[in-house]
Amino acid sequence: MVTAYVMVKASTGDVDRLKSDMLALDDGLDSVSVVAGDVDYIVKVTVDGPEDVKEIATAIHEMPGIENTQTYIAMD
Repeated sequence: MVTAYVMVKASTGDVDRLKSDMLALDDGLDSVSVVAGDVDYIVKVTVDGPEDVKEIATAIHEMPGIENTQTYIAMD
């Protein structure tokens, strides 16, 4: 199993819609948290392998209203 965190910066103020859209993506999403700071959301993902992380991160990045994403894979 691979755990990863996707930091998401939104270009729109539609926080609730984007959160719902992200949660609807895949069973591998553990949580979507709205946060204060440089990013708007932190998405926690637990999946079988890195290719699954890439698939989810790409899907989030391509959503209308998403400005930028950064993905971090946990090492332990």
